[in-house]
Amino acid sequence: MKLFFENDYNCGCAPEILRRLEKENNNPRVGYGNDDLTAAAAAKILKAVGKPAGEVYLAMGGTQTNATVISAFLRTYQGVVAAQTGHIGVHEAGAIEATGHKVLAVPNVVDKISPADLKAYLSAFYADENHTHMVQPGMVYISHPTEYGSLYSKKELEEIRQICTEYQLPLFVDGARLGYALAAPENEITLQDLGRLADVFYIGGTKVGALLGEAIVFPKGMPPFFPTHAKQHGSMLAKGFVTAAQFDELFTNDLYVRLGQHGIDMAMKLKKGLAAKGYGFHIDSPTNQQFIIVTNEQAKALHEKVFFEDWEKKDAAHMVIRFVTSWSTREEDVDALLQMM
Repeated sequence: MKLFFENDYNCGCAPEILRRLEKENNNPRVGYGNDDLTAAAAAKILKAVGKPAGEVYLAMGGTQTNATVISAFLRTYQGVVAAQTGHIGVHEAGAIEATGHKVLAVPNVVDKISPADLKAYLSAFYADENHTHMVQPGMVYISHPTEYGSLYSKKELEEIRQICTEYQLPLFVDGARLGYALAAPENEITLQDLGRLADVFYIGGTKVGALLGEAIVFPKGMPPFFPTHAKQHGSMLAKGFVTAAQFDELFTNDLYVRLGQHGIDMAMKLKKGLAAKGYGFHIDSPTNQQFIIVTNEQAKALHEKVFFEDWEKKDAAHMVIRFVTSWSTREEDVDALLQMM
């Protein structure tokens, strides 16, 4: 049987969540998020974020969440600013553009938007006398961790927030893998920091132990008629209590934290083992995605025994491959991978 290091959503859900779903299975509830479980999950999340007066909307998947949130905040003539490598511009099949909004790519440093580059982009846009004929930046999008597993420092996030405030732009933080960012030893940003600095962010469940679901957090409250907008975009689940039960469990007894920590522990063991064997890394990722440089021949041979992703070409003879660990990664599988490398 092949080892699996291709993604962090390859298994169903954490055992605690499966037991919770079984417990709630035959308890009838009203639909569309108007139930007691949704209210309980939202209260726990907002307490963790430190914004009890905020609001939470439970959605089903990352791409759907990004498209719904971004289109809800933007006017028809606006686009969303993101890193050139940002997930919304590279790996979402034009979902944002399909809502009528352009992804405005800016240079990235280790996969992050630097405050200096963001400031330069916005300053140059408004200095252009033809800017009224151009797509206006209407939101800033970042992810934590990034597409390459890097992390924003608290200083970087605070500076980006300051720039967004200066230009009256909402800041949206994609947290599809937030659980792994929070568990990384190098991480400086807490849920409370996100509640203080972001206008909207989401806590990813799909990749961190849930069957499905993302919790969209609005620290200052939702935009008007956001649920109506979400319904129009296919982002409203009739059985909303199914997602709510999972997030209620994730935010009970630090389950979300523990699941993220296991994914990081497995990634760091893999990273240390690969470094000891002399492998090079495309980026020094502190999170659950590890990007390894191998020869083309090595990659081809590994594909016979391991599920992983060919990420990008390094040069004519080498390529970057990605190994991903998760809440469900078994330590014996990490050991087995290291033995065959």
